[in-house]
Amino acid sequence: MDYQQAGVDLVNAEEAVKAITALVKSTYNSHVLSDLGGFGGLFRIGGEGTPTLVATTDGVGTKTEVARAGGRWEGIGQDLVAMCLDDLVCTGAHPLFFLDYLAVGKNEPTLIATLVASMARALKSAHTALIGGEIAEHPGSMAPDQVDLAGFAVGLVDPATAIGAEHVRPGDRIIGLPSPNLRSNGFSLVRAIYADLLTHVSDGVATKGELALYEELIAPSVLYAPQMLTFIDDTLLHAASHTTGGGLVNNLARVIPEGLSATIDPTTWQWPSVFTQLMSDGSVPLAEMRRTFNLGIGMALVAAPEKATVILDSHLGSVEIGRIEEGDDRARWS
Repeated sequence: MDYQQAGVDLVNAEEAVKAITALVKSTYNSHVLSDLGGFGGLFRIGGEGTPTLVATTDGVGTKTEVARAGGRWEGIGQDLVAMCLDDLVCTGAHPLFFLDYLAVGKNEPTLIATLVASMARALKSAHTALIGGEIAEHPGSMAPDQVDLAGFAVGLVDPATAIGAEHVRPGDRIIGLPSPNLRSNGFSLVRAIYADLLTHVSDGVATKGELALYEELIAPSVLYAPQMLTFIDDTLLHAASHTTGGGLVNNLARVIPEGLSATIDPTTWQWPSVFTQLMSDGSVPLAEMRRTFNLGIGMALVAAPEKATVILDSHLGSVEIGRIEEGDDRARWS
């Protein structure tokens, strides 16, 4: 089983980006400081050296269908916040505010309140205001209990504390922050592998083992933003990579400059058991696991050796997973 068999065409996804790149860039003006492919879009509203706005947008994807199978919506709002804020802080930005877009088949006030309560808890932990949003009811085109979520985050980055590829140097260390679960990526493949399990959960006939696995799948994402802001304020980081769609190495490559390579040693940490079980149950090749899931590393930090030591001492569970070397790979597995 692989992502394409599950219905997600990564080749077409790359082609779609190529098809729209010129259109997107045709809208740019002198205030736009970033290019496509980064973790956030940077827009300077003042003169050079003034604080810069950073914006991100993302969704929860088809994890909502896993939540729907068991009626477990309590953590989905946190997933949404994590997907957006954890991208935002990879630029060195402090999040300011957040907006959500909820598409539903039927507007059920209790369900909406559950989703927003989960968002609010996560946002408050990162000192971010939820200033608005939209609830769109789509009868006839979505099932009454079907939900789709998207979020939009805006932050502010000071050029003095900004992080990114331009700061990365040979000899830098790469630190992984742990993720105990899938967070919110790869769920089209998960749903293909566990279609029967989700049907049993939905029908109320799931076994004890199936329910235990369901709990692993639906567990909410770790929100890294609060800890990341401490690292940023203490000027510990050169760059950071949020492990979302595409896996650890493909996302890390986004913050590695030309002429350098991030080399990742897969023996430096152990996969959480849910990934091992998923790989076995779906007969998923190792290469597919690596490009689809976080495999236990939800955020990768690039830091000078002495500052990497500070991070390792201060964050329980963090582990050195690689280093920056001269090379042309941008990022690779050792």
